[in-house]
Amino acid sequence: MDSNNGWPEPIIPVQSLSESGTETIPERYIKPPSDRPGTELTKSSPLSIPVIDLSAMSIEEMARAVSDACSEWGFFQVVNHGVRPELMRHAQQVWRGFFHLPIEEKQRYANSPATYEGYGSRLGVEKGIRLDWGDYYFLHVLPPCLKSHEKWPALPHALRDTTDEYSRELINLCERIMEAMSIGLGLDPTRLQDSFGGRADVGACLRVNYYPKCPQPELTLGLSSHSDPGGMTVLLADDSVKGLQVRRGSDWVTIDPVRDAFIINVGDQIQVLSNAMYKSVEHRVMANATDERLSMAFFYNPKADLPLSPIRELVTLDRPVLYTPMTFNEYRLFIRRKGPRGKSQVESLKTSCH
Repeated sequence: MDSNNGWPEPIIPVQSLSESGTETIPERYIKPPSDRPGTELTKSSPLSIPVIDLSAMSIEEMARAVSDACSEWGFFQVVNHGVRPELMRHAQQVWRGFFHLPIEEKQRYANSPATYEGYGSRLGVEKGIRLDWGDYYFLHVLPPCLKSHEKWPALPHALRDTTDEYSRELINLCERIMEAMSIGLGLDPTRLQDSFGGRADVGACLRVNYYPKCPQPELTLGLSSHSDPGGMTVLLADDSVKGLQVRRGSDWVTIDPVRDAFIINVGDQIQVLSNAMYKSVEHRVMANATDERLSMAFFYNPKADLPLSPIRELVTLDRPVLYTPMTFNEYRLFIRRKGPRGKSQVESLKTSCH
C-alpha cells in the first residue's frame, strides 16, 4: 500500500486546514454553484420533522407515529427513548476529546478505502472529486467478527468503554424502532428485522463526524447531499450548533435538534424492503464559520451478503416490485467509489418497467 494508505491523493485533515488560519478554502472543497448552500445558511423554515415521545405511547400508537413520519418525511426525532442523557453527553465529550488530540495521535488510526474503519477525511475514492469540509472516525460494532477495540482510539481513556455502552443502548433502541416500523407497514412485529437477517446477523457501525470552523461556509458543505445507504440511522446531533438539513421537495429544511433527542432516518435498504412505502430522504450538513460541530451517526444495517428486495407482503398489483435484488455489500461499493451522490444509487435499482 502506498504512503497515502490507498487513497488516490494525499490526505490533509480538514481540522488542520481550519486551524492553520487560512482565510480561503482549497479549490477541491469548493462546490459547484448549484450545490452550494447559499441563503439556507441563515434562512429558517416553518417546517420541522416530527418529534415522537416514546414514553407516552402504546406500541400501536408508536407504530402509527413512526409509520407516518417514515412515509411523509423519512426523518423524525425521538425523545424519552430510554438512553440516559448522561451517557449521550459523555459519548459526545470523549469523542470531542479525541478530535482535539495532537494530529500524530489521530493519524495512528488513519483509514483506507478498503474498510473506511478509522480516522479519515474523505469518503469517495475517485481521484479529483470535490471534498467535504469534515473529518470523521468510523468503527464497526456488529457483527462481532468485525468489531475490534484495537481499531478504536485508546485516548481519551474512557472512549472505548463509553462507546461500547452507548452502542449497546442504541442497538436496543434500533430494535424497538424496527418493530414499530414493521407494525406500521401492516406486517408482523419481527418481519422487517427478519428481512435484515435477524437480530444475530445485523450490522451496526458508528461514524463520528467532526466539522471544524470554515472560513468560507457559503462555498462548501460539511457533508454533501446524500441518502444513507444502510437500513436506519440514529443520529446524536450537536444541539448547540445547527447544521443538518433535510430535502423537502425543492427546499432544504434546517433541523433544530431537541435536547437529549435522537434524529432517526430511513436508509435506502428500508426503502427497498418497504417497496418505497418508507422513503430515504436526501440530507446534507452545513459548514459553519464560527463554531465547530460534532455529531454521532449510528448505522443499523442488514446482513451484508443477504440479497434484499421488496418484502413480498408489500407487493401488490397496484404496487408491483420496484427494486431489483442487491446485497448491502454490493450496494455500498457505489458510495465508496464516488462519495455522496444524492439518491442516484437507490434510483438506479428500480426495475426496468418503472
